Amino acid sequence: MSNNRKIIHMDMDAFYASVEQRDFPQYKGKPIVVGGSPEGRGGVVATASYEARKFGIHSAMSSKAAKKLCPDVIFIQPRFDVYKDVSRLFHQILHRYTDMIEPLSLDEAYLDVTEDKLGIGSAIEIAQSIQAAVRSELNLTISAGVSINKFLAKVASDLQKPAGLTFIGPSRVESFMESLEVKKFYGVGKVTAEKMQKLGLLKGGDLKKMTENELVLHFGKMGHFFYQIVRGIDDRLVQSSRNIKSVSVEDTYPEDLEELERIQKELYLLIDRLLIRLDKRKLNGRTLTTKIKFHDFTQITRSLSASSAIYDKVTMISLLDKIIGNVDLKNKKIRLLGVGISNFQNSDNKFNSPQLALF
Repeated sequence: MSNNRKIIHMDMDAFYASVEQRDFPQYKGKPIVVGGSPEGRGGVVATASYEARKFGIHSAMSSKAAKKLCPDVIFIQPRFDVYKDVSRLFHQILHRYTDMIEPLSLDEAYLDVTEDKLGIGSAIEIAQSIQAAVRSELNLTISAGVSINKFLAKVASDLQKPAGLTFIGPSRVESFMESLEVKKFYGVGKVTAEKMQKLGLLKGGDLKKMTENELVLHFGKMGHFFYQIVRGIDDRLVQSSRNIKSVSVEDTYPEDLEELERIQKELYLLIDRLLIRLDKRKLNGRTLTTKIKFHDFTQITRSLSASSAIYDKVTMISLLDKIIGNVDLKNKKIRLLGVGISNFQNSDNKFNSPQLALF
């Protein structure tokens, strides 16, 4: 592990919602949700304002659930063209300091400022300068995490939202990881967190007491990751240009799904989340893949390609329905569902070859 790297993770605060509140003063101080609608099929929350989050509303929650938590919540249709324009200006600010930038979405990115363009030298000062520029030029707020690797920077940026800055220096790394709740580990979902809790693994220090083999026994390949990360080891580089082959979303359900109507409903919710993720990455592909894991842990993946890039929900659902129509789900219990898109269109309007190992 190198303690000499200077990594920053910058994350805009409630990005879509903050842009709406900036552009429309009537929304300031009010609980708003961007995306979805409580009517019809509903959809999911793309972003919730901090006022809405106080009621327990969060991204990827169904719109109907959000409405139940806060009857007065205001639903706003996303303006992706506006968000993309703001994102472009945001990235122009980042490039003043370094070209070693790995975008994660429209509103967040990793920066490697081990060597910065302006010769500032201090990652903390660079993060503060970016925050000031975003505030003065975009009239928005952004949070920052500064540390020696990507994992720590990502976790740190979430600790003092909104508009916060958290620094985890080399001497603090191991003590920080030992005291960090496992549910706050970036990449640990609800199901894994619950499994850890049942095993009495509540903090990083609890994970650290286990051998690597024990962690692999309980968590499979992720066990190797947990063994390394709880010791503050993350040697992944900030990659300024990534060749993304696929984008996918999936959910593991606390109770097995058996009814076809419920299965379809969950798949449609996944489609909504997938479309949001694709839009953030400005990607359009033509191959849709569905993943189904059954109660006995056997799983299947099925794919279907359109003749051209998929841009809308209707086309995606049409392909999904055809896939599901050819799968025998009678008397089957399902514990996990996933959907993904691949075979992306490049700048020459040609398609990359499909990569179907999406999940």
